[in-house]
Amino acid sequence: MKSESQVIVRPARNVRGTVSIPGDKSISHRYAMLAGIADGPSRLENYSTGADCASTLGCMRALGVKWERKDGADNVIEVLGSGLSLAAPSGALDCGNSGSTIRMLSGIVAGQKFTTEMAGDESLSRRPMERVITPLTAMGANIASQNGRPPLRIAGTNLKAVHYRMPVASAQVKTCLLFAGLLAEGETWIEEPLRTRDHGEVALRAFGAELQRKGNEVRIRGGQRLRGIEARVPGDLSSAAFFLCAAALFPGSQLTITNLLMNPTRARLLDILVQIGLRISVTQLEEIHGELVGTLQIEGGGLKGAAIAGADTAALIDEIPVLAAIAPYTEQGIEFRDAKELRVKESDRIASIAANLRAMGAEVEEHQDGLKIPGGQSLHGTEIESFDDHRIAMAFSIAALRAQGETLIRGSECAAISYPAFFTALESLVEH
Repeated sequence: MKSESQVIVRPARNVRGTVSIPGDKSISHRYAMLAGIADGPSRLENYSTGADCASTLGCMRALGVKWERKDGADNVIEVLGSGLSLAAPSGALDCGNSGSTIRMLSGIVAGQKFTTEMAGDESLSRRPMERVITPLTAMGANIASQNGRPPLRIAGTNLKAVHYRMPVASAQVKTCLLFAGLLAEGETWIEEPLRTRDHGEVALRAFGAELQRKGNEVRIRGGQRLRGIEARVPGDLSSAAFFLCAAALFPGSQLTITNLLMNPTRARLLDILVQIGLRISVTQLEEIHGELVGTLQIEGGGLKGAAIAGADTAALIDEIPVLAAIAPYTEQGIEFRDAKELRVKESDRIASIAANLRAMGAEVEEHQDGLKIPGGQSLHGTEIESFDDHRIAMAFSIAALRAQGETLIRGSECAAISYPAFFTALESLVEH
């Protein structure tokens, strides 16, 4: 069912101020899962406020893991680990809208001694799961699905290690297989076609596991015990992307983002933004549990153009919607290729982006695997459809800052999937 909530975004004159971003979603998911199968307690500060990461916590509770949310501003989750053996859930695990939850957690439940059903909302039920079903089946799990889509019914078993060459670059699939490998007999060996974000590997090491990494290959030995940790989750770089792109729209903008994730497998976004004209400097850089964290100082300048393809597309897959939203305002425009994966996200993001840009008066070329968006364009405010996709709703609130007139975004509450306070934070940085 389409939601009826809406938000109006007015044109801005500038972007200025300091913002602290909620905890990174990719890390929050992985920490919650690993804390659940670790020995002893874990304390996770600045855990993601998004609905997707709450879905992961709900699933862990259903699997017998005890956790509680502590009162206070730091969004602290305290988890008492159950060790590698979880408890059979009394009903289907509700993964909500979260592809991360269903894909990564399937690697853990596949190695348990019981059958687990995993389901989600209407959007999640359309998303492809063959990419985890195939390798987990090769490891010995018995998985029933709806033509490769959720709900999944996973009969857990004693998993056997595999050597698996991933046909599609996906950090979620790699993490799923590393988690399954932890519960398997022997050494699991995964090769990816392109290097993807390495939060799974970094988190496993933080919890005490040993892995070997060489080029695009990673190996993990089964049967290793994990131990609980105390950690602060760094700010989410994919959420920060919206504010970075907002600052990019206004020459002379001044923005500070504190405690932000600076993982090299995620920071390609910063390179691209610098390339197109945003001035970014990093201060207070430190390493915490294997993840780089820093403070960014940002200043807007003139925006050139870019071509994003291949490994860059894989690295920037979550940030493409907001980069596309600012593309008409660049001098030479931005072209996106090799992004077919966007067709099977929370919405068909290629179609959603093209439809909304056209509604605002932009010229756009839509391709099967991407978009070509010319630069030097002026956009006008209009009614925009979120397509119940959090990144589309947030991306077009950024495009609206430089448009002529007000923009109304329908179904805006879907932003809560990743960032419930997004529109409040944006308004606090905007000068009208």
